[in-house]
Amino acid sequence: MNWQELYNQKCVSASEAVAQIQSGDRVVVGHACGSPETLLAAMVAGKEQYTGVELVHMVSMGPSEYCSEENAVHFFHNSLFAGATSRTAVNQGRGIFTPCHFSQIPRLFTDNILPVDVTLCMISPPDEHGYCSFGISVDYTKPAAESSRLVIAEVTPHMPRTLGDSFIHVSDIDFIVETNAKPLTLPLPKITPTDEAIGGHIAELIKDGDCLQLGIGAVPDSILGFLKDKKDLGVHTEMFSDGVVDLVESGVITCAKKNLHNGKMAATFFMGTERLYKFVHNNPMVMMFPVDYTNSPAVIAQNDNMVSVNSALQVDFNGQVVSDTIGHKQYSGTGGQVDFVRGAAMSKGGRSILAFHSTAAKGKISRVVPRIDPGACVTTARTDVHYIVTEFGVADLRGKSVSERAKALINIAHPDFREDLRSEFENIYLKENPLLRPLPEEHRKRYWPHEARQDFLKQYAQAS
Repeated sequence: MNWQELYNQKCVSASEAVAQIQSGDRVVVGHACGSPETLLAAMVAGKEQYTGVELVHMVSMGPSEYCSEENAVHFFHNSLFAGATSRTAVNQGRGIFTPCHFSQIPRLFTDNILPVDVTLCMISPPDEHGYCSFGISVDYTKPAAESSRLVIAEVTPHMPRTLGDSFIHVSDIDFIVETNAKPLTLPLPKITPTDEAIGGHIAELIKDGDCLQLGIGAVPDSILGFLKDKKDLGVHTEMFSDGVVDLVESGVITCAKKNLHNGKMAATFFMGTERLYKFVHNNPMVMMFPVDYTNSPAVIAQNDNMVSVNSALQVDFNGQVVSDTIGHKQYSGTGGQVDFVRGAAMSKGGRSILAFHSTAAKGKISRVVPRIDPGACVTTARTDVHYIVTEFGVADLRGKSVSERAKALINIAHPDFREDLRSEFENIYLKENPLLRPLPEEHRKRYWPHEARQDFLKQYAQAS
């Protein structure tokens, strides 16, 4: 039987396809803008046939009706990255949160740590060889499909056909639902003066020939606006959005200096406008891979001069970074932040940057704090942190003592909070934390501060 005949045999309606889901099944849902909304709507419409179906995914960009209180008996949500439509369910107990680095999610499925019963995905139509592309959501979706008891695919001509390790053959799909649905889109963010200030500081840390990982939102997009005079930038990232297209078309991004996948941009998913999706469709410059490849620190580090840029919510005097919780509440997830922080640190000439507005709650709360909030979880450890950036400047924490870190971070905090932060620092400095106390004067030479080392090396050089 040829693949066309096989394809036709597998075509069913959405309601027929989701009827194959059984109560208690674990269902992995395609990620972010690649979410198969037709299948999810059919599943919710037929909710009375299910009890306790577990839905697993990262960011949900659709309405996520399965997270609603009225559907709690039928579905519960296992969030690997809480989003706007799912974090309420997680924090109110209608769902659970499973912490995990983005790079490690595929192994949860392939190693049967979280065995997959059903994968729901949105894919492109098959090519002449019977291969469909996962399009804008390869990430964990492809590994889940390869580990799943059943694969139910929504096939639409509007899903871009992306290249690389992004394909599934018709023979590996169990049920096919043809639709004319478009992948979800994400509008361009509104860039504020604060975002522009942060973007300007970060752009100064980026050099010609650097390889970039940029997240999503106003800060990454503002950075791109400052890079128009750079040359031969590369991209190895988990995702990128519309701003990258401008830099490719203007010749700023060429990937000519990349060690790995020279001349190609490597990614694992996309979120953006239809313009972005048209750009990546059948584009030989764009290579898609599952996230356990793109986000592996060992893979990331193969590119020299790797620069990662990610966001955060809070940083304390030690340099501990909180990016996914607000107190005891789950706000987002670890995602690929630590993957790229560590990959950039391993890269020759690499740099990692964590950026955020200096305040929250319309200026009422400082994001630079003496101690992280009770209940908050550290996303990036102090030992991994390199640059911290706010609209007020850049703090380079590499090689700095705890007291030096605190001073550097206070200097980039909002001016309205600096006096209180300095006062708090002095209290900790003098009373609570011996690590923050200065060395007694008589011990300074014994512990070889920077100036003493330099004097010794000059004397040694002269004597030699």
